[in-house]
Amino acid sequence: VQLQASGGGLVQTGDSLRLPCVVSGLTLRPYHMGWFRQAPGKEREFVAAITWGGAVSFYADSVKGRFTISRDNAKNTVYLQMNSLKPEDTALYYCAAGANITSLKTLSAFYWGQGTLVTVSS
Repeated sequence: VQLQASGGGLVQTGDSLRLPCVVSGLTLRPYHMGWFRQAPGKEREFVAAITWGGAVSFYADSVKGRFTISRDNAKNTVYLQMNSLKPEDTALYYCAAGANITSLKTLSAFYWGQGTLVTVSS
């Protein structure tokens, strides 16, 4: 099973980025999916999660209103649209597949992907 996140890069404050996470070796549909991030010198934190069918999403307060999580089960891909980026959004961003939203919010997941680095300059 591989979860491949990509789309990171160096951007300026106020810019947007879209991070895709392509899943292989696993059928995405039964799993709730989440995005997480880890800034330099800090612990990994929950960013957003979406239910298996895509009907309901959840966000950390720090990104609510700026980030949007979505999924395309036919493409086995989850996305994180990040708008109005701030320097404090600088981090390594990870995607993960989990059993339920509660677990994902506590950073418990079945499968983790490798991260993609987002750097926001001021």
